[in-house]
Amino acid sequence: MTIDFHTHCFPDSIAGKAISKLSAAAGSEPVADGTVSGLINAGKAAGISLSVVCSIATNPHQEHKVNCFAVSLNDRVPEVAALGSLHPDSENTEDELDYLADHDIKGIKIHPEYAGYYIDSPEWDRILSACEERGFFVVTHAGRDFISPDRIAVTPQRLAKVLDRHKNLTVVAAHLGGNRLWDDVLTYLCGREKLYFDTALIAREGINPETAEKIIAAHGADRILFGSDCPWSSPAKELEFVLSLGLGAEKNRLILSENAEKLLFG
Repeated sequence: MTIDFHTHCFPDSIAGKAISKLSAAAGSEPVADGTVSGLINAGKAAGISLSVVCSIATNPHQEHKVNCFAVSLNDRVPEVAALGSLHPDSENTEDELDYLADHDIKGIKIHPEYAGYYIDSPEWDRILSACEERGFFVVTHAGRDFISPDRIAVTPQRLAKVLDRHKNLTVVAAHLGGNRLWDDVLTYLCGREKLYFDTALIAREGINPETAEKIIAAHGADRILFGSDCPWSSPAKELEFVLSLGLGAEKNRLILSENAEKLLFG
C-alpha cells in the first residue's frame, strides 16, 4: 500500500473555479482538475492506494463546510482519508473537534498564510492546545508559499517555538519541514520526537537529492510521510523522486505507508 499523505480536492460544484483561481495566483498549471475523481485518477496512475485530503478553512465561515466535506468524503470514497480543518477566528473549535472525533477523523490541516497569523502567534494557541489535549495531530503548511512569497508564516524557527510550547502535540510539517528553507529545517527541527515531515512538492520545488537525504537521515525515516500536494504536483513524479533517493526497502515502507497508517488508524 502506498499512501499519499498530502493532497487536495474540492466539491465538484466549485472545483473548476477554485483551481482556476489558485492556478492563476500560483502561476503554474495543476496536474489534475481539483475534483475527487481527478485526484483518484492521478493517484491510481502512480499506484497510490489512499490519498489523504488536506482541505483548509480559509475563514471561520468555511470551517464547518470544510469539515462536512471531509466527513462526506470518508463516508463515500474509499480511496481517500480526509482531514478536518480549524480557523483561529472561529468560536466553534470544541464543537468542530467533537464533530470530527465522532466521525473518526484524527487530524486537521491548517495553513497560517491563508488565516493571516504566524504559526507562533497567540491566535493559534487555543486551537493547538485543544488538539494537544484531545490527541489530534495537526498538519501545517511550512516554508514558502506562492500566495505570500515575502511573508513566511511558518518558518522552522517559528515552528520550533510552537513545539516548545506544545510538547505533547503531534505536528506534520509539510514540504519536508519548510519549503525552500531546508537548511533551517536541519538546524531547528530535525530530531524532534513529536514532529513529522511530509515530502509534498519537494520534487517540483527542485530540492537537491542530497539535501533530502540529509534531512531524512537527521530526522529519521520513522517520521517522514510521502506526500505529493496533488493537484499542484504529480503523485507519480513525487513518488519517483522519493524512490530515487535509494533509502532502502525498510525506510521506503515506513515513508510510503506505515508512518501514515500509524497517524490515521493507530
